[in-house]
Amino acid sequence: MRRRTFCRQALGGALALPLVAPRLLAAGGAAGAAKPGFFARHQLPIGVQLYTLGPELANDLPGMLAALRQMGCETVETADLLGRTPAEFRAALDVAGLRCTSMHIAGMPLGPGPGLSLSGDLAALAAAAHTLGATDIVMPIFLFPQDFKPPATSDMLALLAGAGAALTADDYRRMADFLNAKARLLKAEGLRLAYHNHNPEFRPLPGGATGYELLLRHTDRRLVGFEMDAGWVSAAGRDPLQLLRAWPGRFTAMHVKDIKGSTTTNYEFRQVPTEVGAGIINWPQILPVALAQGVKQFYVEQEPPFPGPRIDSVGKSVRYLQRLPA
Repeated sequence: MRRRTFCRQALGGALALPLVAPRLLAAGGAAGAAKPGFFARHQLPIGVQLYTLGPELANDLPGMLAALRQMGCETVETADLLGRTPAEFRAALDVAGLRCTSMHIAGMPLGPGPGLSLSGDLAALAAAAHTLGATDIVMPIFLFPQDFKPPATSDMLALLAGAGAALTADDYRRMADFLNAKARLLKAEGLRLAYHNHNPEFRPLPGGATGYELLLRHTDRRLVGFEMDAGWVSAAGRDPLQLLRAWPGRFTAMHVKDIKGSTTTNYEFRQVPTEVGAGIINWPQILPVALAQGVKQFYVEQEPPFPGPRIDSVGKSVRYLQRLPA
């Protein structure tokens, strides 16, 4: 579900290179072919978190999916099924030649009607994931504090930032228990569960720890993985490389997201976004370490505002990653 929609509901109740199979690149390809880059060398698919495409995806699902495949993407992570059933969304992916490997599913029910959530019908969620072909479920944002009272404002990001600022160490421990319990049930359905960060989780708590550290410490590493959003980690003033090395084996997926140097350290959902490779994050250093530490799924993602069509920004990010040295 698109994040602004999530906030509202939760608080209310040839852009690209020709297609070349990675294994052909790894084998040398045609005579004179360029040396394979990082993703081709390791036979890793380049994925996209579909939230990035926002209204462009909603307005033209077949066209946007076809454009992603044309630029060389192979996998997607869903944020919202855009009113389609899982079978309908899967059919659109199949036509485009894309695979859904992961789904973002909120921890709390969204709105008054039926919908997928980790607090809802897990059998229905598992059935949807299997229909789509996904193997991973990712909780995209923290659970709100039980006693949180939203301030009277129409700024949804400010409301969400307020909820993040209200989280206590006990809230994070309860969230870890929630993730452990849901992961155990999903594992029985053949699915893995992970948690996706923003930047409020890195706010120092009394005692010096951060909420993110508490989640890492109190979740069962055999059950719960973490999807690192490198952009939000960096916006919190943290180094994704150091975080990977400090918690080996805990990260299973990564949002490949870049930010500009004008981003100031904060814990309030603020960053100055840009295409991957155009910002301050050192991808040639981070990606090999992420792979060595167990990250196997990489999804391009970018926050608004965009300088032009969103699909153009995705194309720039994908081309950068395709050229990245092995």
